[in-house]
Amino acid sequence: MNIMFNPPHPGEVLREYLDGVSVTNTANALGVTRTNISRILNGHTGISADMAIRLSMALDTSPEFWLNLQNQYDLWAASQQQHDNVQKIFAQPA
Repeated sequence: MNIMFNPPHPGEVLREYLDGVSVTNTANALGVTRTNISRILNGHTGISADMAIRLSMALDTSPEFWLNLQNQYDLWAASQQQHDNVQKIFAQPA
């Protein structure tokens, strides 16, 4: 497996984009709850496809930008887990 570095949670990147905009104003602009935004900003939940679309529309980015951040973070987190019970799969001769 390739060596991966600890990428930021998408919430950290979102916090930089918001640059001082309140959680309440962000939630209202996106049409979601304050709790939803707070959980993302604090790294307790990830970016869904729906949220990626909302963020892309509100922040003039692409949904793929947000989903790629989430995928990179998730892949790194999964790579930190033990996978000792995984074995190679070989085709059996007929």
